[in-house]
Amino acid sequence: MPEVYIVDAIRTPIGKKNGGLAPVHPIDLGAHIIKALVERTGVDPANVDDVIFGCVDAIGGQAGNIARMSWLAAGLPQHVPGVTVDRQCGSSQQALQFGAQAILAGTADLIVAGGVQNMSQIPISAAMIVGKEFGFSTPTAESKGWTERYGGEEVSQFRGAEMIADKWDISREELEKWALRSHERAKAAIAEGRFDNEIVPVGDFTTDEGPRETSLEKMAGLNVLVEGGRMTAAVASQISDGASALLLASEEAVKKYGLKPRARIHHVSARGDDPIFMLSAPIPATQHALEKTGLTLDDIDLVEINEAFAPVVLAWIKELGADPAKVNVNGGAIALGHPLGATGTKLMATLLNELERTNGRYGLQTICEGGGTANVTIIERIQG
Repeated sequence: MPEVYIVDAIRTPIGKKNGGLAPVHPIDLGAHIIKALVERTGVDPANVDDVIFGCVDAIGGQAGNIARMSWLAAGLPQHVPGVTVDRQCGSSQQALQFGAQAILAGTADLIVAGGVQNMSQIPISAAMIVGKEFGFSTPTAESKGWTERYGGEEVSQFRGAEMIADKWDISREELEKWALRSHERAKAAIAEGRFDNEIVPVGDFTTDEGPRETSLEKMAGLNVLVEGGRMTAAVASQISDGASALLLASEEAVKKYGLKPRARIHHVSARGDDPIFMLSAPIPATQHALEKTGLTLDDIDLVEINEAFAPVVLAWIKELGADPAKVNVNGGAIALGHPLGATGTKLMATLLNELERTNGRYGLQTICEGGGTANVTIIERIQG
C-alpha cells in the first residue's frame, strides 16, 4: 500500500484580533508561510504538484483562490497550481486530507497543504453578511429544501454549543475549568519553548498573543451569550489571524529528493452529524476512524481537538471515555486562538512536535465544522 509522509509542518505565531498580524494582507500571510516551508524543507518548488489551502470567508483579500495567489506572491513557479478549500473550521485539515488522498491515488508526489485567515481584516461570517445585499437573510432561510427538512430553527455555533452542554450535562463551572486549563497549558508551553520548532516569525512577531491571565472568579463574572445559557466569551475560541502549512510527500518523492519525513499519515476521514447541533460531529467521526483503523483511544498518545467551544471537547471526552490528560496538552483555541482556515494544519504542527517531544507514536486530530461535519486525521510519528 502506498504511503504518505509529513516532511515538515510549520505555522506563524497566532495573532489576536487587531494584534500583531492584523495589518498583513492575507495573501502575503499565506505567501510567508509557504516560502518558509520551501526554505526549511529544501524542496525544489518546481517539483510541487499542487498547493491546497483552507480559507473561510473568501472575499476581499481572501477571494480569488488564495492558495494560488499566495504561492505566486511568494515568488514561486507559475506552473504549480493551487486550490482553496472551505470546510469551515476544518478547512486546512481537509486540505491536508485532499493532499494525502492525491498522493495515495498516485496522481501527486509532493503537496503543500495549509491554510490562512486574517479575521481582523475579514470578520467571521463576512461572506454570510455580504449575502444580505443580494437578498439572503441567512445562508439557509430562503432554501425550500432546507426549511422542509429542518424548519426555521436557528442555525448557529452558539446555539449548538449550548445544546451540546445541555445534552451531555456539562455545567458552566466545568466549562470554565476547562477554559482555565487551556490558558494554563498554553502559557506553560510558551514558557517552555514547546512551540519554538513549529513557529515561523513574521517580522518581529514571534509569540502567540492569545493566552491571558484569568481565573475562575473572573470567568464567573462574565455575562452569558444568551439568556439562561452557559456559554460566555471565556469558554469560546478566540478571533485570530494566522497561517500554517505542511509538506506531504509520497514514498517515491522521499527517496528521489532525499527528504527526511517526520510522520506518516495513518488515516484520514470525515463524518457528519446533526447540523443544528453543528459541533458534535467529532464524536461519530472519531468512532468511525477508530473502527476503520482497528485502533482504540488507548493506542492514541495525543489528541488535538479544536476548542471552538469548551463543550465540544468535554462532550467528546465524556462520550468516548477519553483521558483528558492526553487532550490539548499545550492548550487549545480558547487560549491560543482559532484562525479559521489555518487551524487544521496549525494543530497538526503542534501535534507532530509534541509527539516527537514525548516520544509518542500515534496522534489523532479532529475539528468540529459548520454544517455539522468533522474531520479526523491520525498520524504515526517516524521513530529514530
